Amino acid sequence: MSDQITLAVDQRETLGKGVKRLRKDGIVPGVIHDHGKESVHVQADYQSLYKAYVAAGKHHPVEVDAGSKKYTTIIKTVTFDPKYHSITHVVFGAIAANEKVDAEIPVHAVYAEGNDASPAERSGLIVLAQVDTVQVKALSKDLPDELTYDGEKLVNVGDQVTVEDLVIPAGVEVETEPHHVLATVFEPSALAAANDDAGGAAMAGDEESVDADHESNAEANTQKDEIRPGGKEQKESKDEGRNPERQ
Repeated sequence: MSDQITLAVDQRETLGKGVKRLRKDGIVPGVIHDHGKESVHVQADYQSLYKAYVAAGKHHPVEVDAGSKKYTTIIKTVTFDPKYHSITHVVFGAIAANEKVDAEIPVHAVYAEGNDASPAERSGLIVLAQVDTVQVKALSKDLPDELTYDGEKLVNVGDQVTVEDLVIPAGVEVETEPHHVLATVFEPSALAAANDDAGGAAMAGDEESVDADHESNAEANTQKDEIRPGGKEQKESKDEGRNPERQ
């Protein structure tokens, strides 16, 4: 795990539709869930929060300084404005040093020294990645920033790498199914034919579907987190669209 990531926040009194004004002032509303205790409503400077999110993702602990109290947290949910893709709300989950936590860890290929692509790609084939994260459980101190697999295994059409091909450090339990496919080798002409059969929009349609699912899941998960035991039910603002803030 890399260097400590810290974020200063303030206690938040503004709830409901009033958070619209916060966002206009460059402030992002958020909430901290702390093991069933009453949720703590906070707010943070947009740029500071954005930098912390880019650095931490949903897998690296963030030390949240709320003034009178400090929390070690994992970012659980981030809600984005659907038009500008700016952060509109964030949910932190407080964690304890001796507590195993669930986290999404990025995955990617590594190659032999001097190579920057798989043998398949070097020979003109295409490697499509099916997923870019896996779910793991570990103590916060053991959470890796990334997991890798040997990209040199991808040579011929049909070759695949799965979750069980990942290099897993000690203390980390992977919860994603071991046979879940991470990447597959395809013949370019086969992909082109599939795209033509779909009227030239197969890949674009798939991408839009994935984006739509992501937005839908993000909103649903955020609302679920906001009304979990220990939190307070949120009422969605008509003006804010995907905003999970309560009245």
